Amino acid sequence: MRQVIETHGFKEIRTTESEAMSLYRDLVRARRFDERALSLQRQGWMSSYPQFRGQEASQIGAAHALRTEDWLVPTYRSNAFQIARGVPMSDILLFRRGYSEFQSGHDRPVFPQAVPIATQIPHAVGLGMAADFRDDDRVICSYFGDGATSEGDFHEACNFAGVFEAPVIFFCENNGWAISRPADQQTASATIAQKATAYGFEGERVDGNDPIAVKQAVEAAVERAREGSPTLIESLTYRQGAHSTSDDPSRYEHAQEPLPEWRTADPVDRFERYLRDAGVLDDEQIETINDDAEAELRRAVERAEATERPGPDAVFESVYDQLPGRLAEQRAWLHAHLDAHGSPEFDY
Repeated sequence: MRQVIETHGFKEIRTTESEAMSLYRDLVRARRFDERALSLQRQGWMSSYPQFRGQEASQIGAAHALRTEDWLVPTYRSNAFQIARGVPMSDILLFRRGYSEFQSGHDRPVFPQAVPIATQIPHAVGLGMAADFRDDDRVICSYFGDGATSEGDFHEACNFAGVFEAPVIFFCENNGWAISRPADQQTASATIAQKATAYGFEGERVDGNDPIAVKQAVEAAVERAREGSPTLIESLTYRQGAHSTSDDPSRYEHAQEPLPEWRTADPVDRFERYLRDAGVLDDEQIETINDDAEAELRRAVERAEATERPGPDAVFESVYDQLPGRLAEQRAWLHAHLDAHGSPEFDY
């Protein structure tokens, strides 16, 4: 059984019932995770959290387009993308509590989250060039926001990818804001996608609130990447919540012209209505999917809370193969300080 969905002025696309239901399950898992993580942060369970509510369809659609062995090089707002790629929810929660991602133990081809803006994009190109040199047909997807396109790292990475024909997808999630700076104040280009022309490869805009449209766009980009042609995808979506739990969007949102309803409407509700209208989703299925997501979240929180807190040496590990003398001196000072004054106590 095949269904058709119309994407607002972009293109008409098709999918199967099973594919659509798989996308919906991950949309719900991601939405429930975002809600729970925000609640946990407000309770003091972790120090900070960047919401992605409203951007689930963009990330889930892209994740479903990659093969199991393809790499994701994420940034801090890519939690839905990582969840759909199989990264355990508990690992993402532990990262927000200060634990090292290097020691998480999962085997998914996902780089650690990059918090400094755009710094992961050159890493993705380097990874793609390495795969090419080794005749490995893996594709690398670098995820970032529209604010990252204002950084030099973005332009340098695109230039390298174009010159060296790196198998990279630059997946830019344009949610309308770089913290408090609207997208139209970041660039004079009519679109972000058109920037790809300067680097010699294709750029494409997609309705980021339609997971099927995003999946199809990324699937086409994956095929081009395997042939040595990078792609810049601009996924148009909207950040419903604040930039982070330390942000107050009411201080600046009024300064932007209203975006069209198709871009600001809730993507989970929109896709759910589509599936209901298509006759492939009902109340009982929705309840089951939500219950399963809640159970998964409970297990993730329990696992995170049961994880042993790292000792003071953890800050010196996973940096150098052999610890330099200056860091060895710092480690010795830290141990002497803790011996003299004891370890600090934390609430979590």
